[in-house]
Amino acid sequence: MSQTFDKEAIKTFLPHREPMLLIDEATIDDDGVGHCRYTIKEDEFFTRGHFPGDPVVPGVIQCEIMAQSCAILVKDEIPGNMTLYIGLNNVRFKNMVRPGDVCEITSHMVDKRVAGDNKIFMCSARLDVNGKLCCKGDLSFALVPIAK
Repeated sequence: MSQTFDKEAIKTFLPHREPMLLIDEATIDDDGVGHCRYTIKEDEFFTRGHFPGDPVVPGVIQCEIMAQSCAILVKDEIPGNMTLYIGLNNVRFKNMVRPGDVCEITSHMVDKRVAGDNKIFMCSARLDVNGKLCCKGDLSFALVPIAK
């Protein structure tokens, strides 16, 4: 059965907070595929200076949106851990993302491994706006136990 989460529910497992929480809602479908949405606001810190008068969402922020969407896939394993991204591969930018755009992110798990106390996950994600591909890539991250 698919699971759907609003922003407040997302805060119960993702450690990110505004202005770096970049997911408004998320669904994990029965096949384990994540579907997230984020609306780019007019006053985002990352568009104020990139670029004044013609704002564009930086590519690194698009990657962070996809990264948070991938972390949703392992939401039950996050408590007590930090999500640290360890790799971005095959990242491509196809169209610009601007304030007012609704980003729709699709992510799925490709592989997972255990390295000592750390769990490592490899995912693939894409970010679309109005049905047009804007960014895609392969992301890897580790869940690292939080030091007490």
